[in-house]
Amino acid sequence: MSIEQTSLVDIISLDRMTGDVVLTITDHLDWSNSVAHQLLLQAKLNRYMAFVESGEILQSCPKATDRPIVLAVVFRFMPDEGGRAFLARAKPIIESTGVRLREEIRTGGSFN
Repeated sequence: MSIEQTSLVDIISLDRMTGDVVLTITDHLDWSNSVAHQLLLQAKLNRYMAFVESGEILQSCPKATDRPIVLAVVFRFMPDEGGRAFLARAKPIIESTGVRLREEIRTGGSFN
């Protein structure tokens, strides 16, 4: 699964240390076409938020009940200026719903 599959939720996991439910988006794309990349990321984030807000998350992961939810975007490539600006705009909107947004960069090695 990847960012290009905008209708799917890639990974659902429980953080053993915090008890948080972590929904992970895997983003392997470079930023050579920043606008298209931002549109894919927006569609994927919208899908994840719909997954949470509709309660679908509880059907897929009953252990998510009453747990904090973290949306983690794992990038293979550092977002460019436009990508960083997009994330800066998206973060307060997402976090206003009670879902935390976390970003990670994973360069080198395997990416999955």
